[in-house]
Amino acid sequence: MDYLHDQAPGAPIRSGIPEHGRIPKYYAVKAHVSLLIEELGEGGMLPTERDLAVRYAVSRETLRQALRELLLEGRLARQGRGTVVAGPKLEQPLSLASYTEGVRRQGRTPGRHLIGLEKFPCPAALAPETGVEQGEPVWHLERVLLADDDRVGLESTYVSVGRVPDLDNEFDPDSSFYAYLRDRLGISFGDADERIETVLATPREALLIGTPPALPMLLLHRISRDANGRPLERVRTLFRGDRFSFTAQLGARS
Repeated sequence: MDYLHDQAPGAPIRSGIPEHGRIPKYYAVKAHVSLLIEELGEGGMLPTERDLAVRYAVSRETLRQALRELLLEGRLARQGRGTVVAGPKLEQPLSLASYTEGVRRQGRTPGRHLIGLEKFPCPAALAPETGVEQGEPVWHLERVLLADDDRVGLESTYVSVGRVPDLDNEFDPDSSFYAYLRDRLGISFGDADERIETVLATPREALLIGTPPALPMLLLHRISRDANGRPLERVRTLFRGDRFSFTAQLGARS
């Protein structure tokens, strides 16, 4: 295979161009716009669709297809009636660290907007994941995740009322739930099972996060246990696929 010697690590092999050399017209335009993005830098305003179509000698629809892919990849963002170069994606570590800690490490300001906190009898499917018996009360805490006041995700946390009986009175919903458990209740996390998949948001989720329903999302499922191995929480978090990536440090198996 003919590798490009100056290819950036992690980039598609041969820039994604098939061996036969025939590429869709929109993809060629996307490559040109990608170079323009690098020239403009974060926050730079793209020329209008009409100007870009003229510049690259393509139809408006061909240009729009290229821009749609760059928007979905998070390299561009809509701003008013224009399009600007987006900043780098937020990197969230796959570890027992809170969302707050992950965002702060990147120099961004984390925040949350409370959607609801309710108490309800635990259904059978949720009971083993929260360490309670069916019918015992559990909390459901739902919050929109923010980074520098931008909506970037939606989080649902399920936890036993018996473990955190005063959640509705003591907990600040704009703060870290993990910090509350650790600092206020003295509960330490032990380990967790985590699964990630790609999904599309439901109409309700898209409305709460403020994204188009067709935008790919990263869905994270986490079941956490405390330091004694007891089930602690069940979390379902939806992250914008154009604004997030996940990182993990791997070690050799013994």
